[in-house]
Amino acid sequence: MLDAAGGFGVLALDGAPPFGEEPLGFGLARAMAGEAELLTLAVRPAAQRRGIGRALFGALAGQAKTFGADMLFLEVAEGNLAAHRLYTTAGAMEVGRRRRYYTDGSDALVLRLALRP
Repeated sequence: MLDAAGGFGVLALDGAPPFGEEPLGFGLARAMAGEAELLTLAVRPAAQRRGIGRALFGALAGQAKTFGADMLFLEVAEGNLAAHRLYTTAGAMEVGRRRRYYTDGSDALVLRLALRP
């Protein structure tokens, strides 16, 4: 993904002894033609609810702007309330729905975050 045109990512590291730079989470996105798409964002279960996801999402949005994107799009499972809250708290708004998008038959909500006023 990182080698693809417009692909970029961020990594959150713990950096605390004794483990050194333990990865806590990461995000991948891509940007082209004035738009960006969040491909994935994940935080280790033991590191959740510490603001890492919010920091990763903010870093990805900032990087998308440097690629010239005005909007960031993403899909989130309708039942993933924690992720939905993370994105909407950051300012993302629901703009669509993909019915039966996931293999379990659940819908994906399509969200858009404006990156520029």
